[in-house]
Amino acid sequence: MKPITVLLVDDHLVVRSGLKALLGTQPDIDVVAEAASGEEALAQVEQHSPDVVVMDLAMGAGMDGIEAIRKIRERNRRQAVLVFTTYDSDADIVRAVDAGAMGYLLKDAAPEEIFAAIRGAVQGKSVMSAPVASRLFQQLRNPDEVLTPREAELLSLLIEGLSNRELGQRLFISEATVKTHLAHIYAKLGVETRAAAIATAIRREGMR
Repeated sequence: MKPITVLLVDDHLVVRSGLKALLGTQPDIDVVAEAASGEEALAQVEQHSPDVVVMDLAMGAGMDGIEAIRKIRERNRRQAVLVFTTYDSDADIVRAVDAGAMGYLLKDAAPEEIFAAIRGAVQGKSVMSAPVASRLFQQLRNPDEVLTPREAELLSLLIEGLSNRELGQRLFISEATVKTHLAHIYAKLGVETRAAAIATAIRREGMR
C-alpha cells in the first residue's frame, strides 16, 4: 500500500525534526518535505503534492499559517491540511477552519492522536485535539443552540472525525438517518460542509 505523504510546516527546526522522527515510526506515513514558512510551504506543495500538510499557525515574518492554508486550498480544494499548533483560542480555530483546515491539533497531542488525524485527513475526516473538541461539545449543547439534542450530539461526534457509517453505529441509527440529520444541521447552520458546520458553531458562540 502506498504510504501517506506528508509535508511538515513549522519555523522551528527542532519541532519539525521531532515530528518527523515520530511520524517515521509509522510504516504507512512518509514525510516527503519540510518548510519553515508559508511561502516555502506553497512551493513544497507544488513540488511534492503531499497527501497531508501539517501546518503551524505562527511562523514569524512573512506569510502565516492561516494565509498559507487559504492559498493552498485555493490552488487545490482537495488538499488536506492539518493545523499543528500551541494556539487553542476560538478565534484561531475559526480562522483556521474557515481557511480550509481539515483538522486542528495541539502540540501536546498524544502520538496516537497525531497518527489518527493524518490518516483521517486522507479520508476526508475532520479531527480536533481532545481539549478543543471538549470545549466545542459544551458550546454545541448551549440551551439556545438551534440544533436539537440529537443533532448537537451528532455534530459533536462529527468533530471526532467519524464517518457516516461510524456515526450510525455509535448512535444506533442507519446511514440514511445520519445523512438526514446532517442535512438538517447544514441547513440550520447555513453551511455545506462538515468543517464549515463546526466553524459556524464556534463563531456563533463567540458572538454571544
